[in-house]
Amino acid sequence: MSTQSTTLRTTCPRDCYDTCGIVVVPREGRTPIVRGDPEHPVSRGKLCAKCSTAYNGVFLDPGARVTTPLRRSGVKGTGSFRPVSWDEAMAEVASHLRPLAADGPATTVITAHYTGTFAMIGYHFPLRFLHRLGATEVDPDTICNKAGQVALDYLYGTSSDGFDPRSLPHAASVLVWGANPSASGPHQDEHWLGDAACPVIVVDPLHTPTAAHADLHLQPRPGTDAALAFGMIHVLARDGLADRDWLARYAVGSDELLAVAGGCDPAWTEAATGVRAELVEEAARTFGAGPSLLWIGQGLQRQPRGGNVVRAVASLPAVTGAIGRLGGGFLYLNGQETRGIDGDYLAGTHLARDGAEAPISHLDLLDRLEDPERARALICWNINIVGSNPQQARLRRALQREDLFTVVVDPFPTDTADYADVVLPAATFLEQDDIVASYFHHSVSPQVRLLDPPGEAMPNSEIFRRLAAAMGYEEPELYELDDDIIARMLADTGLVMDFAELARSGTVWPSPEVRLQFPDLHFPTPSGHVELASERAAADGLPRLPEPWADPAPPAGTLRLLSPSSEWSLNTLYGNDPGNQRRAGTLTVTLHADDAAKRGLAAGDQAVVSNAEGQLEVGVVVDDAVPPGVALIPKGRWPKTEAGGANVNVLNPGDRSDMGDSSAVHGTLVTVEVYSDVRLRGSIGAAAQEHGAGGVPEDAQVP
Repeated sequence: MSTQSTTLRTTCPRDCYDTCGIVVVPREGRTPIVRGDPEHPVSRGKLCAKCSTAYNGVFLDPGARVTTPLRRSGVKGTGSFRPVSWDEAMAEVASHLRPLAADGPATTVITAHYTGTFAMIGYHFPLRFLHRLGATEVDPDTICNKAGQVALDYLYGTSSDGFDPRSLPHAASVLVWGANPSASGPHQDEHWLGDAACPVIVVDPLHTPTAAHADLHLQPRPGTDAALAFGMIHVLARDGLADRDWLARYAVGSDELLAVAGGCDPAWTEAATGVRAELVEEAARTFGAGPSLLWIGQGLQRQPRGGNVVRAVASLPAVTGAIGRLGGGFLYLNGQETRGIDGDYLAGTHLARDGAEAPISHLDLLDRLEDPERARALICWNINIVGSNPQQARLRRALQREDLFTVVVDPFPTDTADYADVVLPAATFLEQDDIVASYFHHSVSPQVRLLDPPGEAMPNSEIFRRLAAAMGYEEPELYELDDDIIARMLADTGLVMDFAELARSGTVWPSPEVRLQFPDLHFPTPSGHVELASERAAADGLPRLPEPWADPAPPAGTLRLLSPSSEWSLNTLYGNDPGNQRRAGTLTVTLHADDAAKRGLAAGDQAVVSNAEGQLEVGVVVDDAVPPGVALIPKGRWPKTEAGGANVNVLNPGDRSDMGDSSAVHGTLVTVEVYSDVRLRGSIGAAAQEHGAGGVPEDAQVP
C-alpha cells in the first residue's frame, strides 16, 4: 500500500447510476478503511451496502484475488491451475492466437466483455488490441440494454443524451418507469429522488422500496407497459395536455400516434394492464402538468417486446412538449460523449482489420462457442459469462471444449475463470488511475490509484499492452500509456488542467449551468425531428409506430419470472463477498400469496422452479409486493457459491427482444412446485416459445 498518511479520495467505477465518491483511510500496519466521501455531492458520506461490504472485504483480501498468472492444470471447470510467470503466460496466449490471425482477421477468436469496470481506460483500452487482432466481439449491450438503445435511436436519434439531473428543481413531476434505484442506484434513490419537491410517479410491476416511497405507484402486469403508455397518451390528448403545436413543429407521425391512442381509453387500459383507470388518469395529468422528467429503466426493455415498450414510453415527453425545456426530458443513459470524451479514440476503432466480423449478440455466443469451425479461442474480460449469460447448463458444456483456448482477465477467480486455460490477474479500481464518466449525471470524476495491486496483478491496459507485445504488433496506439490517455481525455473535456487537478477537485461538471437536452430542438434522426413514426423502423421490418401492446397472461400453471438487480450484488459483481452472501441469504423465490396457495406452498417451504431450460431448488418467500402471476428471483449470485451450482440464469432460455438482438430475460416462463412433487414438464418449453419474442399470441391486447 502507498505510505501516504492522509485520507485518499477516488471514485467508484461500477455499472451503477451513482458513481460515488470514495475515501480510503490508510492505517499503519492494518487494512485500510473504505468509506463514502462526505464531500461528494452524490454519496454524501455513504456507500451502498454491497459496495461498502465488498470494498472492505474481498477487494482488500489478497487471498480472494487472482495474484499471479495461472495456467490450467486440471479438467476445465474445476478451477485447477498452477502459477506461471507473465512471460510464460504471454507466450502461451500468443502461441494460440498467432495461427488464428495468420491469414487475416482472427474472426474465430471470440471476445466477451462488459462492465466489470466502467472507468474509461479499463473499459475501452483492451479493444485496441482486439481490433488489431481482428477478433469477433460479442456486443456487450445485448445482454443488458440494446433493445432500448435501438428504440430510442429510432425515436430521438440517440439513447445516450439524457436530461441533466440538476434540472430536478424545475420539474413538475418525475416519472420513474421500470427502474428500481433502491437496488441499482441507491444514492439517486435516497438523495436525488428523496430531494424531489415535486410528485414522484413509479411504474413497476413490483412494489419496490423506490415504489413504496413514491407519491404514486402504478403496478402493471409484466409486459403491458406499452399499453399503459398509450393509455396515458390518450388522457393527455383528451384533456388538452398534449402539446400539439410542439408536435407539429418538431415531431413526425404525431397525428398517427394520437389516433392510435384514441382507442386506448382508461377502461381499455385497465383491462389490458391491471392498473386502475383512475390511477392512469392521475399519472397522466400529473406528468402532463409538466415539464416533467422521465427516467427509463434498463430492466424495462428486457422483455419480448422491450423495444416497442421503450418507443411507447419515451414518446411521453414529446407528446407533452417537455423536450428542450428546463425540468423536462427523458434519461436512459448519459454517454461519455456528452462530456467530449471520444470513445472511438479510447477503443482504437481505426485499428479494426478489413474482413473482421460485425459484433455478434450475447444470444448468439453459445451457438458460436459450440462450433469448432467458428470459435477456436475465447477471451473474457470485465465479465463472468457463466453467471450472467443465458442457457447456463449448455454454456458450461461448451466451455469444456478442450479445443477452445480460453483466456480470462479478472481480479477474482470467477465461475468463468474456472474454465480458462490461462487466467491473467487484473487490478481493481483502487489500484490504478483512470477517469469515470457517470451515465446518470453529466459529470467527470477521478479514479485514483490508492493501493498497490496484490502480487503480480496489473491494470487491464497493461495486460493488453503485454499481449500486443507478445504478438509482435507495432502500432503505437497499442502501447499508449495510461497517463497520456488520461491527459488526452481531460484535454478533450476542457474541464481541468490535468489529472492532479481533477484528483484535488473531485467530481466536476462541464458547466455550472443545467444542461438542456436537445436545446436547439434538432434531433439526430434522418428528418431532424422526433420520429414517432419511423421509416427506418419500417425498413427494418418493425412497425412504423410503437404499438399499444400487452403481453397475455402466462399460460395456466406457469408464472412469469423476473430477475432484477439484487441489493447485494451488481450483475455478478460482489457476489463472491462473504458478507454480501450472508446478507443475501439462501436462494429464494418470492411469490404472491395467491400463487403460493394455489401451489400448496407457504413461506419457508422448499420449492423447485423449472422450465425446459433447467431447474432450481429454492426457499419460498411470500410477499404481496410481488403481483400475481410473477415469480421473483434476483440475479447476481455466483453459481459456484450456490448449493446447486447454479443461479437464476440456469432458467434463462436466451429469448430475444424485438429489437437489437437483445435479451428478453423478463419474458421467461416457469413452473413453481413443492419440492417433493417436482416433475420437469415439457409443456412449459412449448408455452415459452409460443409466447416469446418471435410470436404474436392471439390473446395479446392491441386495440
